Amino acid sequence: MAKSERAKALEAKQKAEAQALKERKKNSTDPSDWGRWRQMLETYKVTAKYDKALPWLMLGAFVIPFALVLTLGLVFAGTGALQIVMWVVLALSVGFLGAMAIFAWRARNAVYKRFEGQAGSGEVALQMLPKKWTSDPVIAVTKNMDVVHRTIGPTGLILIGEGEPGRLRPLLASEKRKHEQVAYGVDVKVIQMGDKSGQVPLDKLASHIKKLPKALTDDKISEVKQRLRALDAMRPKAPIPKGPINAKGARAAMRGR
Repeated sequence: MAKSERAKALEAKQKAEAQALKERKKNSTDPSDWGRWRQMLETYKVTAKYDKALPWLMLGAFVIPFALVLTLGLVFAGTGALQIVMWVVLALSVGFLGAMAIFAWRARNAVYKRFEGQAGSGEVALQMLPKKWTSDPVIAVTKNMDVVHRTIGPTGLILIGEGEPGRLRPLLASEKRKHEQVAYGVDVKVIQMGDKSGQVPLDKLASHIKKLPKALTDDKISEVKQRLRALDAMRPKAPIPKGPINAKGARAAMRGR
């Protein structure tokens, strides 16, 4: 009897904990706690705030493909009810994909516009890179808010600097030397982010990195990442500037998924 009561108490406790977790996630402001649809909804709200044309563009991207596919269906489906239903479903699917494509495109642009010019904004672009990339935002920062980010992936070990070009050059040169000492023969690439000559704009940074020549295999990436941990362990934690908020919850939409 006592055992049965203990089992019931344990079951009640587990149910209470599960309900508490559900409530916490429901009221959470952390995107990692949200489901896919809430992520999409919150991303839509933020994007629509900065992009007033978004609802109309999405509506057009849905209606036009839907109408075209449905028209083709009515022409070729004949009078069969099943065929008509299949064409309607296909039209809805194509229209939905069109709307989502516009949403992803405009959401990505809205995020870049929202954070452009803020210290640490390069993190937003690094979050757009595929899963094969491992990025460490703000590995170094100066009192003038010149910032260095790092990412490693198929096209190499890359340091990204953002700030005043004259101050960035020696900062990036110093970080490059440190990384070359632990990377052992791996070429450390350096990029300055910005709108000046020789710099890469925020909204072009992710695509620029992906288009660089492939330089590292998966095994080499893992090896270099292990060595970078030793470098990071020796340096003091860089204070993160007040820049972009954590945009993890919006990645799916911004990447076009």
